[in-house]
Amino acid sequence: MAQGSGNNDAFLGSATQFMQAGQNMMQQFMDYLGKAGSPNGGLAPVTDPQAVTALQKQFMDQQMSLWQSVLNRQQGQEAAFKVAPEAGDRRFSAPEWRESPIFDYVHQAYLLNTQYLKRLVEVIPAQDAKGRERMRFLARQIADAMAPSNFAATNPEFIKLALETKGQSITDGINNLIKDFEKGRISITDESVFEVGKNIATTEGAVVYENELMQLIQYAPLTPKVGTRPLLVVPPCINKFYIMDLQPDNSLIRFMVDQGNTVFLVSWRNPQEGQGHVGWDDYLEQGPIAALHVVQEMTKVKQVNALGFCVGGTILTSALGVLKARGEDPVASLTLLTTLLDFSDTGEIGLFIDEQGVAAREATIGQGGLLPARDLQNTFSFLRANDLVWNYVTGNYLKGQKPQAFDLLYWNSDSTNLPGPFACWYMRNMYLENNLRVPGKLAMCGEKVDLGQLDMPVYLLATREDHIVPWQSAYQSTRLLGGKIRFVLGASGHIAGVINPASKNKRSYWVNEDVKKDAEGWFTAAEERKGSWWTDWAAWLQPLSGEPRAPRKPGNAKYKPIEPAPGRYVRERAV
Repeated sequence: MAQGSGNNDAFLGSATQFMQAGQNMMQQFMDYLGKAGSPNGGLAPVTDPQAVTALQKQFMDQQMSLWQSVLNRQQGQEAAFKVAPEAGDRRFSAPEWRESPIFDYVHQAYLLNTQYLKRLVEVIPAQDAKGRERMRFLARQIADAMAPSNFAATNPEFIKLALETKGQSITDGINNLIKDFEKGRISITDESVFEVGKNIATTEGAVVYENELMQLIQYAPLTPKVGTRPLLVVPPCINKFYIMDLQPDNSLIRFMVDQGNTVFLVSWRNPQEGQGHVGWDDYLEQGPIAALHVVQEMTKVKQVNALGFCVGGTILTSALGVLKARGEDPVASLTLLTTLLDFSDTGEIGLFIDEQGVAAREATIGQGGLLPARDLQNTFSFLRANDLVWNYVTGNYLKGQKPQAFDLLYWNSDSTNLPGPFACWYMRNMYLENNLRVPGKLAMCGEKVDLGQLDMPVYLLATREDHIVPWQSAYQSTRLLGGKIRFVLGASGHIAGVINPASKNKRSYWVNEDVKKDAEGWFTAAEERKGSWWTDWAAWLQPLSGEPRAPRKPGNAKYKPIEPAPGRYVRERAV
């Protein structure tokens, strides 16, 4: 009995320390978040002290209930109060977190702290909606970073594995950490398994044109007949095109070719110091504008079909606006995948793009230099910190594990730099000032652009769980473009929602021909269809592809193949 009492006293002492630490941490969080929500850095007075008091009382009551519940469990009684993780949170799924009353308490107390922090954010005054969203984002980052699973002393899985391996897991973790320090980033996949052009980005074709910023790939035909009108694909320049061509069974590029299209693709260069002077206009002129002219000349057609993905869609649409102002009309149809043209709501990426930050970058890299790939990768990774950061901190460094081979994560690690002038222009004119949506406001390549003058048929795809391009924002393109628009909403997120192979028949998508309603009204009346949006898009594009004819090999007498696809530009790594 005395021994049990001693154990209880030790546990009570530890629990008291954890509770006090949690209270102190929450007060620091409140001060910090209040400053984050105020543009001038000051903490505005709490407008509803009763709400804060009620929240604190609820928090303390829940902590006491948890404390008592874990004590009862230690004495063999049923735990009456439990704190469950949110759906999809696997950090505390291992049995070790519940086998010891200390770790059982630690992880549940952390979950209570996280819940309290989220509720606290909602009662702290913010200057505006963006300030509120910034506080939510920071609260999530802080809570994720402070998880007990991230630290050796509070992670029972680390302790158990270290004992089982007689310390080898600790040695392996330190070695993994040293290797990642040398690389300058966290390893999230086994990069030794993949090689671009060998087992990813393998769709057959050839580079038929190149300039300082891009290579133009023409893919080899896979069907006995192809449409007369070719398809030009403009992927994002913020990462590499082979997300659209990972493996044969999930390659969107291969699917396009299989549908009887002669497919051309812009493969952007990974900018090095020599391209540090390049701006937005250069990307338009040397990217889609140059590619369109080459494709027209090679195929001897006046109009092609064009597709843009993410910022590639923004670049492509801007280029078409420039060409329209010049009296050119080279595109018969336009497909935009998870693309922003109206930047009113840019999701979490836009939370920290403000006048001060953009001006600072303009003063440093705006006139020349690079926005490093590492900065971009860190930004995107911390949008999903538990999945793309802390999960690998725990696995690689605490447990000494080697990440599994996964093609999508290899692509995610293969980041690209951006030229400073390009990046600064893009952040200011799109994210900060939202100028593209205003007819005639932006002068690009010497022309004032009005997106309403683009009157070709348009296929717009957004994805419902996209954290980079919110689907409601993508829907706003229906108000800007002048042609007949088909808007389709895919399931899942920015990448998984787009790369959803038709052959696997997974997920679903929503369609509604009426785009006159607002986004929520459109969705309320939309029809859900099982499977991939790929088949819907292929059916939409087929009548626009022209009469079938015999296919031709990549290149011609003037544009001779330079090298096999995927080309050397996509193989360049950021340093």
